[in-house]
This record gives sequence, structure tokens and C-alpha cells, in this order.
Amino acid sequence: MLKDSFLTYLTYERCYSRHTVISYRNDLEQFGDYVEKEFGVSDNSEFSSQIIRQWIIHLMDNGYTPASVNRKLSSLRSFFTYLVKEGSIQTSPMSKIESVKAVKRLPSFVKEPEMDRLLDEASFPSDFRGMRDKLIISFFYETGVRSSELIGLKESDIDFNKMQIKVDGKRNKQRLIPFGHHLRSFLLNYIEAKKVASPVQSEYLFVTEKGERLYPMLVYKIVKNQLSLVTSLSKRSPHVIRHSFATALLNHGAAINSVKELLGHESLSTTQIYTHVSFEKMKKEYKQAHPRA
Repeated sequence: MLKDSFLTYLTYERCYSRHTVISYRNDLEQFGDYVEKEFGVSDNSEFSSQIIRQWIIHLMDNGYTPASVNRKLSSLRSFFTYLVKEGSIQTSPMSKIESVKAVKRLPSFVKEPEMDRLLDEASFPSDFRGMRDKLIISFFYETGVRSSELIGLKESDIDFNKMQIKVDGKRNKQRLIPFGHHLRSFLLNYIEAKKVASPVQSEYLFVTEKGERLYPMLVYKIVKNQLSLVTSLSKRSPHVIRHSFATALLNHGAAINSVKELLGHESLSTTQIYTHVSFEKMKKEYKQAHPRA
């Protein structure tokens, strides 16, 4: 298969990492073993689009995800492009192969009554830590920010008069997010409690009991522990609350473009997945309510 010369090319001319080259080698060996066993083919010129399609079916039947299959196809595509360039074959059998379409998974989200129960009825400790943890949940749900955005938020980013926060999103893109009176009161009370509880006054809004900036794993553990009180979802992360924020807005009539801006999405297509969630809810309600459904 001229595999070794291709891997050498990746290593020394393309300067791929050792890990990447190993992945290419494994993909090519897996493909080579399959076609030799199933078709008795080992010559590069005999590899056809039909053989590759059969390999794709074999992979899918054995539980590989579309993403995993597409990665392997990418390895084959690079390999056959190399062979054409070297003159070993005239055309690539990958020219007629399309990527496997991934099944879009609807985002997990916590139902509104469950979030209400957590924020209105759940008992948080009365100390600074309990106050902070409840505010973290509230802040995620009422603003839809990412975990990294919450961790990086500074007190100076909050405008209490205009009731909005300035968020540094992906690729340093800033956006403004409004918040309500309830969160405003909660934030003001928390900041006062933080001055008393923290030995070091940090510019960051959310801190540990020692006054240090929060870190991703701690935020994840806080969210996971609290969500486990109200939901049986397998995923219980800050991003799930972000999904819950977006879904709640759309369920209550928010314009999708507004939700896009609040979430800081680059493309509307990224936000549109939440409309599928809302549509599924609408279909369920239709079947429950319509006499002829």
C-alpha cells in the first residue's frame, strides 16, 4: 500500500505529530486488513469506491459513529491523494465517496419546573459557599453564559444601572446580556457577602472561600451536584443549563435571532437546533391535546 512512504511524508514533510501519524497508520492498517480478508485485494490500483463503501458499512455495523468513520475516511482520502501525486495511481477511489452524515443530537436540557424547584425550593447552605453556589446556578440559567465566561467575569463587567453584563466570549468577541431585578438583588447581596467572607478581594465575581478565582472542574462539580437533585439527565453540566436557558426563551416566544445574540453564536444555524427542541415539545403537546391526533 506504500503506507510506510506515506507515513514518512506526513512525519517529515507535513510535520504531523507522532500521535496523528499513529492514527493514520492504524486507519490504513485497519482498512488494509479488511479488504485483504474480504476481497483478497492488497494492490493500491485495485482499491475501488465500491470496496470503500463496503468498508464504511462494515464500520457502521460494528458500532463506529459517523464522526469516527469520517476521520478514517479522511485518512484514506489523504493517502490516496498522496498516491496520485506520486504517480502510483491515476485517480483516487475516494473521489466518489462522501462523508457519512452525522445524526444531529438534540441538546439535553432541564425542564422549567425542575429549574424552578431547584432555585425556589432547594435548600442551599446559609454560608458564603451556599450563596455562591446558588448564584452560579441562577446566573447560568438567567444569562446563558458559558462556563469559561462565568469564570472570567469581573465585578466591573456588571452594570447595575443598565442591568446588563459584558461578556468576553469565544475569540474575544464581546456581547451584552441583560438581567432581571431578581438577579440584580442576588448579585448585590452576594458581592457584599463576598467582601466579608473572602480574605483576598478579587476582581473576579465568582471566587472560592479563599478569595481565589474559580476553576472549570469546581464549577462543573457545583452544577452537577445541584442538578442531580432535580433531574435524572445523564448530562448535568453548565452547558446543559445553557441549553435550558435557550430552550426556555424559545418556548416563551423569544425571537431566534435574539437568542443567537444572547448566546454569542456566530451562525444562526447553531442556534436553530433549539427550535427542534421546542418543536418536539410542541408535537408532544399537540398529541396530548388534539382530539384527533
